[in-house]
Amino acid sequence: MAQGLRVRRNALRLPEPPGDRSGETGEGPPLRLLIAGDSAAAGVGAPTQDRALSGAVVSALSPHFSVSWKVQARTGLRTAQVLARLERLAPEPFDVALLSLGVNDVTGGTRSAAFLDQQGQLVRLLRQRFGVQLVLLTGLPPMHAFPALPQPLRWVLGARARAFTRLLASVAAAQPGCELLDLALPLEPHFIAEDGFHPGPLAYAEWGRLAASIIGRWPAFNAAAS
Repeated sequence: MAQGLRVRRNALRLPEPPGDRSGETGEGPPLRLLIAGDSAAAGVGAPTQDRALSGAVVSALSPHFSVSWKVQARTGLRTAQVLARLERLAPEPFDVALLSLGVNDVTGGTRSAAFLDQQGQLVRLLRQRFGVQLVLLTGLPPMHAFPALPQPLRWVLGARARAFTRLLASVAAAQPGCELLDLALPLEPHFIAEDGFHPGPLAYAEWGRLAASIIGRWPAFNAAAS
């Protein structure tokens, strides 16, 4: 607890990067993309949105699809808060939802059962209210390797993060039209932002490439792009 309070007090706080959070680009069949979640979904750690998650995945998709995209994300959000925000939005059709959630649930003490239930609710909401065909649940990052976290806090949060990724895998297995995106990046400093906590541009580029590859091989979108 003492280490956690000290990290919160002394950690470098990076802003959400400037740039467009919605737009249209590319050539090919239409694809409507929603990116939702926490600070990583908002692109913290990148200098601009073009080099953040939204820019990376849209860049990888745009040679094959005419992509319309929107980011609904904010630093510090837990799953329950994103669920509440999306419930307040007017219904809008999307084909794919790419989610980044769980780190704040880990640091904020969300219980495993609550996290599991909220993630299931979120997937169902996306499908029923927004018509999403494919939901990509991003596994939690390797918190056990975050330079900003001292030991043993780093080990404790890392173990919790791995457990939450397993919960996401169980949600993906139980829900139709849902996949786990487990991003396994090299644990090297140049993939991490200067705060020692968020992804850097290289990590976002790989995240976007992997998300686009999963979307591209999904049967409905693969047939449309062929």
